[in-house]
Amino acid sequence: MVSAEREVRGPGPRPRGRAEVVAAAGPVVRASGLARPTVGQVVRVGPSRLLGEIIRLDGERATIQVYEETAGLRVGDPVEASDGPLCAWLGPGLLGATFDGLQRPLGALAERGRWTLGAGLEAPALDPARRWRFTPLREPGENLVPGDVLGAVAEGPFEHRILVPPGAPAGRLRRLTRGEFAAGDPIGEIESERGPGLLHLAHAWPVRTPRPVGDRLPVLDPLVTGQRVLDMLFPVARGGAAIIPGGFGTGKTVVEQTLARWSDADVVVYVGCGERGNEMAELLTEFAGLEDPRSGGPLLARTVLIANTSNMPVAAREASVALGMTIAEYFRDQGYGVALLADSTSRWAEALREISGRLEELPGEEGFPAYLGSRLAAFYERAGRVVPLGRPGRVGSLTVVGAISPPGGDFSEPVTQASLRLAGTLWALDTDLAHARHFPAIGWTGSYSLYVDALAAWYRARVGDDWEACRRDALGLLARERQLLEIVQLVGADALPDEDRIDLAAADLLREAFLQQHAFDPADAWRPPVDQLALLRTVLRARDGLQAGLRAGSTVETLSHSPPLAELRRARSWTGPNVAERLAALGEELVAPVADPPDHPADPPGKAVP
Repeated sequence: MVSAEREVRGPGPRPRGRAEVVAAAGPVVRASGLARPTVGQVVRVGPSRLLGEIIRLDGERATIQVYEETAGLRVGDPVEASDGPLCAWLGPGLLGATFDGLQRPLGALAERGRWTLGAGLEAPALDPARRWRFTPLREPGENLVPGDVLGAVAEGPFEHRILVPPGAPAGRLRRLTRGEFAAGDPIGEIESERGPGLLHLAHAWPVRTPRPVGDRLPVLDPLVTGQRVLDMLFPVARGGAAIIPGGFGTGKTVVEQTLARWSDADVVVYVGCGERGNEMAELLTEFAGLEDPRSGGPLLARTVLIANTSNMPVAAREASVALGMTIAEYFRDQGYGVALLADSTSRWAEALREISGRLEELPGEEGFPAYLGSRLAAFYERAGRVVPLGRPGRVGSLTVVGAISPPGGDFSEPVTQASLRLAGTLWALDTDLAHARHFPAIGWTGSYSLYVDALAAWYRARVGDDWEACRRDALGLLARERQLLEIVQLVGADALPDEDRIDLAAADLLREAFLQQHAFDPADAWRPPVDQLALLRTVLRARDGLQAGLRAGSTVETLSHSPPLAELRRARSWTGPNVAERLAALGEELVAPVADPPDHPADPPGKAVP
């Protein structure tokens, strides 16, 4: 168990030995004189006590990755070693908070007038003065094992479950107290083979070590995003992984922010890794005023924000992603569905490249380290649907969505290619669609989902039996449009047969009425899957109606400008509880002109009917 004294003091290191700086190259510092150093050990460097981490040992010298600006550091400056690795502090107070990549609370520091992060700044991640009302769920005398739920505190509308930390020894509960406590206060005591140990509301966990689980489960249901092109065509499973590569201006950040607001995850951890400072400031300002569509309360009540902007030291980017993953795993272990949104993993990979270069390691493709693929694999493989340790039995999930910023939109670059081998869903952003103001600019020709077969049973039971057929027909129509557009570029649209022109009109309707979605329109920003499928089904019925009308003798121009089609184009803005029923009625109207054709042509005026 972590002692109460260490909990109160926060993640700052406890001096154990002294050493001095012997060389420095940007964020990479070499020191000698450390007593029994270990890889991953946290150190404080220089008079300002800059936070760093040992990443290499070479005889008596230790190579340190410093997470803060090292300007002004001198040879001979002191180095202080701590007694452990870089840890995240996990407990009540995480939700609604904004941290930097080292888990310093930016909001709390701003309230104290600290508008900039000074060198060596230390601040407890969890407010030591804030008190929480703890309700125990265990009785003295019970046997406890790691992961057991001790009780809960109310954090806004959220039930924050307090766990026996993983790695703690099993033992018998001696006492567990009801009342109000700070994060570092002891709430109970356990007797184990190691002797008595104190229990607290919060505990520490190394950010680079995945939290253990009881079992891993297959994925069964999707992470519902409310975005039609994602949920209907390229779904991601709860516990799965998705990537969003795209060039500058294609809408990666908007997609991730949309997921943060509208996805049905219980908890959202948003990591802004290496993003522009003004963009992160806008995000923080916007999130503070957003309403959670699920609860009606503030969106921040179920969100943890980690802001590591591009003007912060590059080495801290790598720590920010690991910190976000550890916080996400903590809420997963409570039995919640968590979405980790990382924007972007390219900036994190750039930090790896810079540190690797300063370490004089042999470069791989485009200068990235040879271990880039393994680092990305270690990140994405922490996603999953699991049975956490401890009792009562519960199921949690962690879904990872990583944005990628390939230079020039080139998907053949190393970060994108390495991520493609790891993620089950690809949402490929298309520059041409973005320039045409088609948003979300997710290209249907390059995107895919490997979870379709696993999620088919859920869609059949919850959404509609025809989801797979409608999805297949929609993708087939879009592929047919691509073929026809290549011909149009050669001979023009007027040279196409009427049947092909109908396919082009139907594909245009599919793009305009279904695939486009307005992220800032209250009516169109989110749709439940049932309404999404109803709209897709109606668009496909419109295509059938157009084809039938053509066979009945109508012209392409007449069919393309029919009033029901105009109404279908406006259906994205429909509101109310009966949208699916209204769309079904519109579908009947779209095929009504050819649903019951006459058996013979009408008689001319004045002719007697025999």
